[in-house]
Amino acid sequence: MPAQYRLGWLLSLLSSSMNKSLSYGIGVIGSLCVHALVLSVLMIPSSQDTKSIIIQPQYINAKLVQLAPKKKIVSKPKKIKSNSAIKKREKQRRLELAKAKQKKADELKRAQADLEREEERLDKLKRERLERERLAELQREQVAAEFAQALADEQVLINVQEGEEEANSYRQLIQQRLSENWSRPPSARRGMETLIRLQLVPTGRVVGVTVLKSSGDSAFDRSVEQAAFKAAPFVELQQMSPSLFEKKFREVDVSFSPQDLRL
Repeated sequence: MPAQYRLGWLLSLLSSSMNKSLSYGIGVIGSLCVHALVLSVLMIPSSQDTKSIIIQPQYINAKLVQLAPKKKIVSKPKKIKSNSAIKKREKQRRLELAKAKQKKADELKRAQADLEREEERLDKLKRERLERERLAELQREQVAAEFAQALADEQVLINVQEGEEEANSYRQLIQQRLSENWSRPPSARRGMETLIRLQLVPTGRVVGVTVLKSSGDSAFDRSVEQAAFKAAPFVELQQMSPSLFEKKFREVDVSFSPQDLRL
């Protein structure tokens, strides 16, 4: 049989098999594979000089395999919960939500209370620190004031001492000048003493004399007054500080008692 006839015969056989295989299963597919293998062998070209080789077709015993139908999965009908169960579950859910909400509120309240206590503690510490600083500052100011007052008192004391020493030196000068310018009256006796007050101006001039304590002898008292006017002006007083003059020598008391009297 020529090759083209063999090919046509195989194709018709293959076409018939394919038409039937559409309704078959896996067995038909295997048969088709075998036919395709045979066809590929027959398609190999042969030389004209070679002799024709007759190949007897081989038949394949194919069986139809019927697949078992798939079982449908039937879902079991869900049980419908009763209204009481649903209500109970909903009530439980609301109760849990309320508890969670209350718990969160309690935690927030405790946190707020802790924060307020901490702020109060810090505020108390700050007030105590400020109070300590204020007291320390007051103490420093008090110590500084006391120190300044002590210095001032000491300076005043020094000034008083120095002023008193200077004043005593000027009093001695005035008494010496009175003695030098005193003229003894005939009635003068040893032990007589007259206390006079001199009114002076900064130039040392005497502008007034007052007898504060009489010696008992008017002539002796007048002689002391005359000696004060005669001894003036006390020019040495011009070297005195104005403050000392106003304090000690605007009016100065002088006690006069001559010591060189024989009787």
